[in-house]
Order: sequence, then C-alpha cells, then structure tokens
Amino acid sequence: MSVTPVSPSLSTTTARLRAAGCVFAEDEAALLHSSARTPAELDGMVEARAAGRPLEHVVGWAEFRGLRYAVDAGVFVPRRRTEFLVDQAELLAPAGAVVVDLCCGSGALGAALAAGLGGAELYAADIDPAAVRCARRNVTAAGGRVYEGDLFAPLPAGLRGRVDVLLANVPYVPTGEVELLPAEARVHEARVALDGGADGLDVLRRVAAEAPGWLAPGGSLLFETSEHQAAAATEVATAAGLAARVVTCEDLYATVVIATRV
Repeated sequence: MSVTPVSPSLSTTTARLRAAGCVFAEDEAALLHSSARTPAELDGMVEARAAGRPLEHVVGWAEFRGLRYAVDAGVFVPRRRTEFLVDQAELLAPAGAVVVDLCCGSGALGAALAAGLGGAELYAADIDPAAVRCARRNVTAAGGRVYEGDLFAPLPAGLRGRVDVLLANVPYVPTGEVELLPAEARVHEARVALDGGADGLDVLRRVAAEAPGWLAPGGSLLFETSEHQAAAATEVATAAGLAARVVTCEDLYATVVIATRV
C-alpha cells in the first residue's frame, strides 16, 4: 500500500529556512509552498534553499521591475538595485529605440527595458552558454535576439553606429574580492559574471573602448559600478571619448554611470 507524501506545514518550512540562516524565511517559505507542484518537489526545493542555493535558482525565476524572468541554475541573478540602471535607460531611450544588452546574463535588463518602452529593437549577448540559453527564453519573448560570444563580437555588424541604449552590466568585483562575496553568488553564479579583473574594471575598459563605434549619435552606454569605483569607472568612459556622468539611488544603494556619444 503506497503512502501519499504529506507536505510540511508553512511554519515547519519557515523554521527550517530560518535555521539555515535565511533572513526572509517566512516570505521565502510562502513562495516555495506556492511554487511547488507536489510534496516531493517542495521537499527538494526547501532542501536546496536550506543548503544555500539562491532562491531564484530554486524557483526558476526572478522578479525584476515587477515582472518575472527565467533564471536557470548557474546564471547570474538580476539584482534589485539594477532596476535603477534600467530606470535611467528608459528615461534616455527614444521612440523605437535600438537596445543592446551586453553581458546580458538572464536577459532580464534588456527585456525589462523593452517592456517599459512598450517595445524596442532588442539585441543581447553573453559569453556564457548557460546564460545565453536562459536569455533566449526571456529576450525572445520580448521580441529580441540573443547571441553567444565575447562582448560585441557576435553582434550583427549592421548595428554599428545605430545603438541608442547600450546596457552593459559588466562584472566589476576585483578578482581578490570574489572570494569575499556571499556564497549564493560565489558558489552558484558563473565566475565570469562576477570577476572584473585586478581592479574590477577590466571588462568595462574593453566595452568602453568599442562602445563609441556602436552607439548612435546621442546614444548612451549605461553600466553599474560600486560607489568607490565610480570615479575610476567614469575616467574609463571619458578616456574612450564619451561624456560620462554618475547617478545614484540611495534607497537601492545603486551607482550607475551614463556615458554618452556626443
């Protein structure tokens, strides 16, 4: 005689997550209970979260600017602070904007910007095959295309000089500080999405050097950085011939550089 598995109670799940160090254990428990289709699936999800796997990887999606985007295992999870970067991009984008989401990860940034604009000519690229597979689900649904390769290399040559908004959520953690990141990022996200080289600005330098050739006149490169890197990051953009300025959001603890082709 088979026995049907019984789901743990919400309070039991909350207690287990709290014991594992989950700060928002009650909210996470409710989300896991609503996401699981069977008691067995719920048990597996709770076990994975308690073991330190990012909640977004466990449920398979992340909320970003009020919408849900697929986030597969190993793929960089879009941070809430990065919503500020997309907010700034939306303010700058003209009607019918050509948008490129570079180092796109899940593709949430470009897809969210297209949603906010009511549509855009959207392209995205990433060097990580897992990210590309995930991004294709999100970006294709937004009417865009995703390419696999190193920075600008895989993009269609016809985009040169046409890009109105270039989102580049480049990795900016200095190599020596990657091991200091929370385990959720350090263990479960691709290192290529985190490690920005010795001073954290290596990938940015490469993006900034090529950006003027891809941007339309008046087009802007937007990227996130840390507060203490902002001055150096701005200098990188200025050295590439772009007019750069820093904008911040204290509530989200976000620092964004907007670098425009004048």
